[in-house]
Amino acid sequence: MLEWSKIHPTVVQDPREGFDPDAVTVSDVIEIAAPVEVVWKVLIDLERYGEWNPFCVRAASTLELGAPVQMSLVNYCVPGSLIPNCEYVCAYEPERRLSWRLPYAESWPYPARRDQVLESTSPESCRYISSDAFLGVNGIHVFRFAGPWIKRAFDDTAKALKAYSEALYQSRSGSP
Repeated sequence: MLEWSKIHPTVVQDPREGFDPDAVTVSDVIEIAAPVEVVWKVLIDLERYGEWNPFCVRAASTLELGAPVQMSLVNYCVPGSLIPNCEYVCAYEPERRLSWRLPYAESWPYPARRDQVLESTSPESCRYISSDAFLGVNGIHVFRFAGPWIKRAFDDTAKALKAYSEALYQSRSGSP
């Protein structure tokens, strides 16, 4: 899942954006009874996120490498409120990986990278997992503060992706 981290500088090598393996939140692994191509189409259809995604209720992007991803995220710490967020596409591997990152900035020194990974397990099923790596020397503090609610948000998203994708596949294939 975090293959990129093997070639990414460590936090010692790059205090601003280096990788710290202790500052990573990972969702539960979710088995989905739908082909990987169906789940991929749901994952990249940002305009419909509000129909199924309980965490990221709005998203907009061209999904080209480097393109911004404008999001509205449910604030798990303040129920009923949304957090505006903008990150940038850093990986787009059809039917395998969709990733975006928040780069370091003096005004917001909390860089991170989100990876959503799909793995085909059969012609009619796949596996989904999501992670958020909090980068740089501040990453461990973000992880300790936000890691638990982000894990909950990612687990909620994974379960919702499963339910939505399976229902979509069943409606299209006529399966019970």
